[in-house]
Amino acid sequence: MSHSLLALSPLDGRYAAKVEALRPIFSEFGLMQRRVRVEIRWLIALSDEPGIVEVKPFSADARAVLNGIADDFSLADGERIKAIERETNHDVKAVEYFIKERISGHDELAVAKEFVHFACTSEDINNLAYSLMMRDAREGVLLPALDQLDARLDGMAKAFAAQPMLSRTHGQTASPTTLGKEIANVLARLRRQRSQIAGVELLGKINGAVGNYNAHVVAYPDIDWPAFAQRFVESLGLVFNARTTQIEPHDCIAEISDATRRSNTILIDFARDIWGYISLGYFRQTLKAGEVGSSTMPHKVNPIDFENAEGNFGIANALFEHFSAKLPISRWQRDLTDSTVLRALGTAFGHTLVALDSLGKGVAKLQVDVARLDADLEASWEVLAEAVQTVMRRHGLANPYEQLKALTRGQGITRESMRVFIETLALPEDDKRRLLALTPAHYTGLAGSLSRTI
Repeated sequence: MSHSLLALSPLDGRYAAKVEALRPIFSEFGLMQRRVRVEIRWLIALSDEPGIVEVKPFSADARAVLNGIADDFSLADGERIKAIERETNHDVKAVEYFIKERISGHDELAVAKEFVHFACTSEDINNLAYSLMMRDAREGVLLPALDQLDARLDGMAKAFAAQPMLSRTHGQTASPTTLGKEIANVLARLRRQRSQIAGVELLGKINGAVGNYNAHVVAYPDIDWPAFAQRFVESLGLVFNARTTQIEPHDCIAEISDATRRSNTILIDFARDIWGYISLGYFRQTLKAGEVGSSTMPHKVNPIDFENAEGNFGIANALFEHFSAKLPISRWQRDLTDSTVLRALGTAFGHTLVALDSLGKGVAKLQVDVARLDADLEASWEVLAEAVQTVMRRHGLANPYEQLKALTRGQGITRESMRVFIETLALPEDDKRRLLALTPAHYTGLAGSLSRTI
């Protein structure tokens, strides 16, 4: 293999270690391995069907040989398939020939070799292999990575549930919140999308050249092929798609692409917000010995993890958007435009995984600067205008909004000027006392409890 410095994709170069978990899934080796598994399982299923009298139920020994071909699939096996493909110029046919080659020396299996890939079109094998890849990537890599980030954010939401923070709407000071509440907002959104990612049904079909079981019925007219196909697809842990053309239409891949893209978009939003809070000084970043922030400005500690995450989520989303727009579309009963696009699935998942890794590292480096948060609140007494005018409205005082607008809009308001204004109001003493005791840091509503109950 070429040196990593010569890698065309950063996923195989700079970020190779971060996407190692995806390599056995989305590599060409991973696709071959799952194609072999589907072919082997199909052959065994055919042998177990009483109506197919030409293939007797395989013995335990024969099943062990077949399962071993799938379970012990090696790089050498993959290289052999590639060698066959150079002759056939067809990747799925090469898998068929590879299996026939492997069973040719076993007497019981050799007589059944023409039932390898029986009545199948290439897409029967491919759609199932890709659904298995998507399942393995989702269950084994993506969801655990999201759950790891979830745990970090959940800890922050609860730890800083009561830490007051100045809000900013339209970039201007606004009613205070708490740091924990803002983290909880992100977490609630992320959990909703995680649920949708996990809930996408991964479909499969094995119904022949145009989805009608044409060859199946001609060969064995008495077998209930739709029921047989459904049992087979479900035995792989997938959901059966009963009505297709030559291809399974990839709607489920579009759905999981859209759900993952929404999850990534939420985290882009989060990364940008944290970037901004670092700029405001609300967060400091843990220093790493020897690390350089700028090649020319020695003082800088750049929010590189959040910037890296934003960039990689963006690359992933561009691909996921293309998957969801392109893959469900195929001319008439089949065109081949999906084939090359499907091979890029791992790239989108890879950039998502790199982004999640960077985001997790960035969050782990954050240290809250409480003094900076408190200083911003203390300098923003104008945010209490909302509280004061709302109490004035309750008690029917004239023009409360307009009075506070005249007092606060575009002007510097201090603790003292706010106190003087409140003292002039004809309010019940209890309400006036509560307003006089209120500070920006204490004007956070139910933010604390909303953080703790996420």
